[in-house]
Formats: sequence, C-alpha cells, structure tokens
Amino acid sequence: MCGIAGFLLNKDLPNDFNKKNILSMIRMLSHRGPDNEEIWNNQENKIFFGHRRLSILDLSNSGNQPMHSSTGRFTITFNGEIYNHLDIRNLIKNESKTISWIGTSDTETLLAAIEVWGIEITLQKCIGMFSLALWDNKNNKLTLARDRMGEKPLYYGWVENNFVFASELKALVKYPNFKKKICKNALTQYLKLNYIPAPLSIYENIYKLEPATLLHIDNTNFYKKDFELKKYWVLEEVIQSGQKNILPSEQVALKKLEECLIKSVHSQMLSDVPLGAFLSGGIDSSLISALMQSNSNLPVKTFTVGFEESGYDESNYALSVSKHLRTAHSEVIVTNKDAMTVIPKLSEMYDEPFADSSQIPTYLICCAAKKKVTVALTGDGSDEIFGGYNSYNLLPSIWKKTNWIPFSLRRHLGKSINVLSIDNWDRLSKFIKFIFTDKILPNHLGRKLYKLKKILRDGSSFEEFSDILQNVWEDPLNLIKNNITSNLQLRKNNYLVKDLNFLDLVSPLMYQDCISYLPDDILTKVDRAAMFTSLETRVPFLDHNVVSLSWQLPMNMKIRNGQTKWALRQILYKYVPKNLIDRPKSGFEIPLSLWLKGPLKEWSQNLLNKSRIDQEGIFNSEMIEKTWNEHMSGEYNWSSKLWSILMFQCWYEKQKIIN
Repeated sequence: MCGIAGFLLNKDLPNDFNKKNILSMIRMLSHRGPDNEEIWNNQENKIFFGHRRLSILDLSNSGNQPMHSSTGRFTITFNGEIYNHLDIRNLIKNESKTISWIGTSDTETLLAAIEVWGIEITLQKCIGMFSLALWDNKNNKLTLARDRMGEKPLYYGWVENNFVFASELKALVKYPNFKKKICKNALTQYLKLNYIPAPLSIYENIYKLEPATLLHIDNTNFYKKDFELKKYWVLEEVIQSGQKNILPSEQVALKKLEECLIKSVHSQMLSDVPLGAFLSGGIDSSLISALMQSNSNLPVKTFTVGFEESGYDESNYALSVSKHLRTAHSEVIVTNKDAMTVIPKLSEMYDEPFADSSQIPTYLICCAAKKKVTVALTGDGSDEIFGGYNSYNLLPSIWKKTNWIPFSLRRHLGKSINVLSIDNWDRLSKFIKFIFTDKILPNHLGRKLYKLKKILRDGSSFEEFSDILQNVWEDPLNLIKNNITSNLQLRKNNYLVKDLNFLDLVSPLMYQDCISYLPDDILTKVDRAAMFTSLETRVPFLDHNVVSLSWQLPMNMKIRNGQTKWALRQILYKYVPKNLIDRPKSGFEIPLSLWLKGPLKEWSQNLLNKSRIDQEGIFNSEMIEKTWNEHMSGEYNWSSKLWSILMFQCWYEKQKIIN
C-alpha cells in the first residue's frame, strides 16, 4: 500500500521549484508509505510524479516507484495490490516474448500488461484494489484510474490552471496557492449523509475519482480544463446481467459462492510481510477469519475491539469464535479516555468532514493490529451485496404493511411514536427482554423507532422511504447559512435505480449503498484509519467476481424469514457452530450518546458554543443549540446529528478555511 501524488503543469516553472512542490506533497503521505520515497518528472511535458511506498510484495528496490515500463513508454505511480498479478504474468508470457522481468512486484506486472494490452483491457483483467497515475510518453497523455468498488482513494482537480492529484487531500493542500474554499453542495451532502459522496470533495474544484473510472487528460484538452471520464467496469451492467441469470439451484449457488470466497481469500493472503484479520465475531469477519485459518498451517492473527460499556461490548463473541477457530487473538478495550486521545487526530486522518463515529474504534483496532502485522483482511462489503443491514429487512416490510394506509393517517402513526423518548423506548425494550427472555427485540430500539417516525411521517413513496433513511439532518439546506444548493442535487444517481428495473424492493437499497455508502463511508473509514498507522487492509468480499456472483443470487438467499445474509450463514455454519454466530446485528457502534452527555460534554460544548457558531457564519446556531438541548435532556438521541457538526468543527478549526 502506498501514497501517490503528482501534477501536470499549465506552463513552464523552474524545475527546482517543481521538485520542491512534489516532495512537499508526497511527504504529507509518509504514513501511507514509510518504507521509501521517490519522485520522477518529465520537464519537457511538465509532468511530475511522487510516491511513498509501504513494501508488501517484492521488498527489494526493484519494487520502488515511480516505475518505468521496459520500453520507457509508460511511467506509473501506483497504490494498491493486484492479487492475480502472477496469473497476468503467465498470460503476458504467452502473448509477448519480448517482456523480461527485473523483480516480482505487481507494479512491474501492471506496466508490462499495459505495454501489451493497454490500460483499459489491463484493468479489466486485474483482480485487486488500486488507484494509479500513468504517463504515456508516446501520446503525452496522463491517465488516472481507481479500482472497481472504490477501496483505494484518489483526488484530483485544478489549482491555478495546473492539474493536481493525490491519494489524500492533505497532499493537494500543500500545492502552492491551493484555495481552501468550501464547496457548499458537498457540505449539504455531508450533513445529509455524514460523509461527502463522490465525485464531490469539501473543496471547490477538487474531486474524488469515482470507482471503476479512467480519467484521461492530454495536451489537446488540458488548457480547457477538460478531460475524458470512462468506466472500464460498470456495476449497473453487472446487476442487470445478474438479474437475468439468477441461479436456480440453492445447492449450486452455495457451492459456487463458497468456492468464489475461498479463492478470493486465498489470493488476498499473498504477502511478503505478516498478515492477519479483523474479527468482531459477526458473520462477515468470522467467515473471512475461518477461510483464512483453513488456508493456513499456523494460527491466523486476529484482532477485535470492545467497550467498557457492556451494552456495546461484543468482544466476548469474537473471543468465542477465535477459540473455536484456534486463531492467535488480540483484544482492545476502548474507553472514553481512548476516544479523547483519538479525536484530535481525526481531522488530520480524514482531511475533510467525516462523521461515522465508528472511525474511533476502527483506528484503535488498526493501531493494535499494526503492532503484529502489516496486512489485515476485513469483512467489509458483505452487508451491501449480501443483504446484511437491518434496513433491508425492515423497510420493505414497513412499506408493504403501511402503503395501503392513506398518507395523512400514516403521518399520525409516525407522530404517535413521540409518546416516549428514545431513551425511554430503549428502557422499555430492555424490560421486555428481561421479562420475556424468548422475545428478541433489536438493539437501540428507540433510535430505530424515531427513524421509523420520520419514514411514516414524510415518506409518501418507497423511494422517499429509502431517502429519508439516509438523512442525518432532515433539513441541511436550512442548517447552512446562505446556502443556494438545489434540493435536486441532494440525491445521487436516483435515475439509475429507476432504469435498472429491480426484481424486488431490497435490491435498489443495496445498489444505492454500493455506489455511495460503501466507497464513501465504509471503505473511506477503514482506508484512512489503517493507512494512518501504515497498515494495509484488504477486503475479500469486494473481489469483483464475488460481487458479480452476489447479484445472481435470488433475494431469498440473502434475506430469508427475516434473517439477513442467509447464504453467508450457511457457509459459515460449516466452520463455526450456529450458537456462536446467531444473534441480532448491532454493527460497529460506540456509546456516543452516553459519551456526549458525560466525558465528551465539555469538549462538545466548546465546539458548539452559540457565539462561536455565529462568528464562523456557516451554520444556523439556533438549530444546533436546540438539538444539543434536546439530546442533553434525554428526550431525543441526536448523537449522530451532533457528531456531524462536531467533526466539521474539528476539521474547520484545523483547516482555517478561507471563504
């Protein structure tokens, strides 16, 4: 895993000045690549590349970058891993007798493949995660590319008519005369989702390259600030093909799925450095750990995180799974003091406002893992493609049970949930569980009911149901002062949902999460937290062969009789007993509501101070003050809303934004 950066200039500038700039940019990414630093430039074409290396495959100098192809035509700076690169080498040997190998790195394999097939066909043959920049010295063309599902980040944009790119925003900010002007559309999206969806970034004129996308820019369009964007793999086509080729036999489908997962895990265990796995004790991480252990003669190193607060601590489940699988297990217990040590680092870690509060335990588990391994496999991605979220189960059920009720009456039903506060609903839930031990109610019932209230009150169609479910702040346009963003800009790719003609109500929810929540929240959270500790994470569920196969499974193999991820469970039961696995899904949550009322109260009040908010002139202080007071009273649990503002305030304070 590595950090990459570079720029293509609009005009000639002194070479020493340019080298100083590329070094300044790439050194901001030293955490992504602590093992080596190199730069390259072609002064004639005004192109500059920088690279920071975390050595994983081929630890020798022959794996260093930027790297040149054997003919000298191509130069690459590459972040990621190509898991099938040895297979690609064999294909190249069969097609070209002129290629000679210097080392064993996947970067060298990429360059040789590009020489033979070109960039688009090469990436279609690759199985892996990556972001890269490629310079074609023959055609004077720069190409940026990102992996299919968005595991590795890549930002790009314009600074004073110069084209810049980097793995993280902190590197771009170092380019001379970078303008830190907030993009109001991005801020609105952030308040709605708690993350900023691609292609937006928090800064104007700076963008995220979307997954599975190639960006081409050359001398013919550079001066117009124009470039070509092209998909080399299209998820929508994969979904359409899958829905037309649903596997008819459960037995065949489960066999294919297990074989596909085994192959993916096996390929992602390729490493010249120590590796392990995150293990929460849930379906996803337990299955990945089980498949790793079945492929290893030595105990796999596994890592989990727990909390002092018993209602949030699930580390005992992970320990039970670990004992059964006989892994070498490590455990981290997170306290509110640990949270306070992490919080000051978050704005530097994420570079733009990011408010998934599980970022705190994610970083701490990465720190623990880094002490023993350099690579860790995770269970991320399975919820979105195998039907893991409770909302996939609940939303269609609620819609089917309520859509026949006149909308005006549904609104009254929604309002009736106000009879109890969130905390009181949670207390009632615990009482019911205590009295009726066989009665299973979801964790955090109050929060879920208040989300249901909003859905019943405002959702006149199923599309509105799913949209409301994502909302953190219901009215972000009113929360931001002087915001002229159109409501039409707030929903991403909604037209695609209608065009895909899904076979059921769950699939469009999964699709939306695959194109936005997964890459821009889940994968962003893990990548930044892990790379901040110089740890590489890999995601076997997002092998594109697994993703493609998942869309061939009928929905009743994903969700059956109210049970999520049915197919994955059937495979996991072959490795781990049911009684260690089957329990309500809770997610990777922290006791944020409690912390805001207790150990984080003073810190929060300082950042949310009304006079401070008014002076900064970004947010409506009355709305924030009202939300804070309602949360502190226990009437509502607004921890997610408040965390979004707190994370923005931390970032804003660090960036010293110029509006």
